[in-house]
Amino acid sequence: MQAYAREHVGGLTAVLSAVSLALVFGAVLGYVPKAMLPRLDPLVELVPHLNAVISAFAIVTILRGVRAIRRRDIETHRASMLASAGLFALFLVLYLYRISLEGPSEFGGPDVVYQYLYLPMLAIHILFAIVAVPVVYYVLLLATTRPTSALPETRHARVGRVAATLWLVSFALGICIWLMLHVLF
Repeated sequence: MQAYAREHVGGLTAVLSAVSLALVFGAVLGYVPKAMLPRLDPLVELVPHLNAVISAFAIVTILRGVRAIRRRDIETHRASMLASAGLFALFLVLYLYRISLEGPSEFGGPDVVYQYLYLPMLAIHILFAIVAVPVVYYVLLLATTRPTSALPETRHARVGRVAATLWLVSFALGICIWLMLHVLF
């Protein structure tokens, strides 16, 4: 299986990205039947706050991974980036659960903030998150299907810098959006 994955990183990236984005858009657009999911009201209400905490931890693990690779500490880099991927997966499961049951959150602040701050921030957050999905999958698949010694021969480092940047900005903007939706307004 690993040999197949090693030879088909691009195809697997495309399939995983399509499935992931289809799940997100399906949930956001209301195509996931609510009856399929158990409704745990305390969890539904906690998800935005849990996801803000998860996002903050993900930022820390990504920064730790970037710092580690700059110091040539490959094991710490690998552990940090795999932790980041795990945190993102947890974030996504919780997000999909809540949005499938509740739909998107309504912005309750002033129109001027909505138009000139919230919407542009949300647009960049969504764009970066969408673009990050295949980039992150690609880097993760390269890293998990090859020995560490073979990674310099791949585009892992170059694409990884893009992935980390997209991930960091998306997580940071997600926290800002959470602040506007659930704390400030």
